[in-house]
Amino acid sequence: MAPTLYDEKPECGDLIEIFRGSYQHWAVYIGDGFVVHLAPPSELPGAGVNSMMSVLSEKAVVKKEELWDVVGTNRWEINNRLDKDYEPRPVHIIVKEALAIVGQELPYCVFRRNCEHFVNELRYGKAESRQVRQVVYGGIGAAVGLVALVALAGTLFGGKKENKNTQ
Repeated sequence: MAPTLYDEKPECGDLIEIFRGSYQHWAVYIGDGFVVHLAPPSELPGAGVNSMMSVLSEKAVVKKEELWDVVGTNRWEINNRLDKDYEPRPVHIIVKEALAIVGQELPYCVFRRNCEHFVNELRYGKAESRQVRQVVYGGIGAAVGLVALVALAGTLFGGKKENKNTQ
């Protein structure tokens, strides 16, 4: 597990992963206890099931808020896991670009343009969401498994019935 603020203070440009139960919210640390994040209208600490309504949002606002206000009572960690795949951009560029778009309303799509895409684009210049990949690929695997299970059940229990009226 990556360190949290209890163990290590985040540095400017670090990505903060906030665990909201069934999904993760993401922010980028910009210093002095503040983060910038892409927040659909329902993205609030402790919003629970209501925050899942973000899947219906088409717009989100870039906000600068204190880390603890965004985290609330949720668990969080510093997560720069894509550093092994991509070169992080210079910290001053990450922070400058994040601050430049605070207050802007941006297009939002849970699958193509969510908060994780947003922070990864700031840090690496690549809009990517591993969370979406896991859901999509996991969903495809589950769907293939379900189709196979239904086919097997059909074979085992739905075999051809003999027609007793044959002559």
